[in-house]
Amino acid sequence: QVQLVESGGGLVQAGGSLRLSCRASVRTFSRYCLAWFRQTPGKEREFVAAVAWNSARTSYADSVKGRFTISRDNAESTAYLQMNSLKPEDTAVYYCAATLSSGIPYNYEFDHWGEGTQVTVSS
Repeated sequence: QVQLVESGGGLVQAGGSLRLSCRASVRTFSRYCLAWFRQTPGKEREFVAAVAWNSARTSYADSVKGRFTISRDNAESTAYLQMNSLKPEDTAVYYCAATLSSGIPYNYEFDHWGEGTQVTVSS
C-alpha cells in the first residue's frame, strides 16, 4: 500500500511562489514514477508534471512549462513541485500521484493518489 501526503499549499499573490511536497510511505520509492495533477470545481483532474524514477526524465503540461519544476529526493521518499510566477488560473487542489514504473506512463495513468492540497492564487 502506497500512501502519499501532500503539503505546502496555501494562499499566494499572483507572481508569487510556492513549493509543494509529497511524502510517500513506501520502502521502494525509487521504483515509482511520481506526478502532480490539479483539479478545480466542475473540471476534470488535469496533469501538471511528472518525474521518472531517477529524475532523468520529466514531463510538463504546456500551461506550466517554464514556471513549474518537479523534482524528487529518493533518499527522503519525497517529491516536490516548485511553482513560480503563479497565476490566478493556477488555483486548484493539487494532487500527488504515483505508479510503479521506471519511466513516465505515456497515458499519464497513475495508481496511487494523495488527498490533495489547496493552492489559491489571488489577483
